Amino acid sequence: MLEVEKIATYYGQSQALFDVSLKVGEAEVVTLLGRNGMGKSTTIRSIMGLVPVRLGRITFSGKEIQALPSYGIARKGIGLVPEGRQIFPNLTVRENLLVTAANHTQSTSPYSLDDIFTIFPRLADRLTHFGNQISGGEQQMLAIGRALMTNPRLLILDEATEGLAPLVRQEIWRGLNILKTKGLAILIVDKNIKALMDIAARHYIMEKGEIAWSGLTSELINSPEIQRHYLGI
Repeated sequence: MLEVEKIATYYGQSQALFDVSLKVGEAEVVTLLGRNGMGKSTTIRSIMGLVPVRLGRITFSGKEIQALPSYGIARKGIGLVPEGRQIFPNLTVRENLLVTAANHTQSTSPYSLDDIFTIFPRLADRLTHFGNQISGGEQQMLAIGRALMTNPRLLILDEATEGLAPLVRQEIWRGLNILKTKGLAILIVDKNIKALMDIAARHYIMEKGEIAWSGLTSELINSPEIQRHYLGI
């Protein structure tokens, strides 16, 4: 579904990504791992057209997207849950969800508010609360719900559970597992390695702007030296 091929991304004259390649297949859950500052968010921003790709190419469903504006990439069927959530603080939970509602991918069963509340029941109790009146965990659930209301074929989460309490993290992972069972392709950046290995089939690890390692969950579980060297576990 998504194929990133040897992309190079720069901030001014400084190169941030070096020949980064990765793939996410239909209905597959894949992670992008690494310590802070290794290029994970830049890779996500490159996929979404938020920073220009100078070399390489990115294809989605067989069509190149690296030259498209961000809104054009979103309309192709990629939903982003950005780092920091970035919900609308002066809109209610209901308004945050409805403002992004669209079906550009022509889904035969588009997401409704009830679907979002099934995945994240807490949001149903916060429907009339403004974005700045709900907890950080509820904001993250709202950010995921907002992305789902665009009816993406691929969901990308940048720091899915960063800074959240353990019980709230469990709710996020439970919701993502529901999406996995529905066959939604997901690319996740997060530091909760155990939860990621429970949900994902494959993993990419970044080091200094490059893909340093990639492999299956079973390979990562059985490679404590890889976990220790690249992830500090």
